Amino acid sequence: MFGEYMAKKKELIHHGILFRPTNLSNESIVVGVDEVGRGCLAGPVVAGAVVFPKGFDLIGLDDSKKLSEKERLSLDTDIKELAWAWGIGLVWMKTIQEINILQASLLAMTRSIAALKYNYPKVDPKIYLVDGTFTIPQFYLNEYSLSPVSQKSIIQGDALEPSISAASIIAKNFRDKLMIKMHNRYPEYGFASHKGYGTKEHRAALLKFGPCPLHRMDFKSVRPQTLEQGSLC
Repeated sequence: MFGEYMAKKKELIHHGILFRPTNLSNESIVVGVDEVGRGCLAGPVVAGAVVFPKGFDLIGLDDSKKLSEKERLSLDTDIKELAWAWGIGLVWMKTIQEINILQASLLAMTRSIAALKYNYPKVDPKIYLVDGTFTIPQFYLNEYSLSPVSQKSIIQGDALEPSISAASIIAKNFRDKLMIKMHNRYPEYGFASHKGYGTKEHRAALLKFGPCPLHRMDFKSVRPQTLEQGSLC
């Protein structure tokens, strides 16, 4: 699959079809937004926001969970080269515990849009396409001085809308790289392999070592170990 994608990409570049558009005028600019890491036991929830030109698509875009690491990394480069704008937003464990994981996911999405607007001030979005069943609450947008715009929540949007798929991919790549760095700090948990998800390996490490500062203490599968062992690593 990856080989076919690269061959098609080279063909499109050869024929001048892949390009980075620069004309932002007369466009109803749409931002695709998605998050990753919502179900993890450790690490932040990370969101991506991407603006593509109207009608633009990129071969190989799909839900990041369906792609290999090699495919995601290649697409990450293409997305950042061809998109009009993109941004990344994070929410860390303390805030996740304070406001719950759903609200943290929506806040991370808000921060990804804020980052996009900060880095690309000429981009003026008219609508947010949000993966899932919820749109972003206005009070989060107000917190980052983001103007109220139309929103549309799309179930499985990461498999249906190119900009949401792209947001999913850049968020996944960013988070994976971050968790690999965290592995160097807490190598006993194996973050480089499972990225904080509740794998058998990860749960075994929790039983043996107890949670560390990266763990989400409000998650039931993490918290009992803390109560039993009485301390953080």
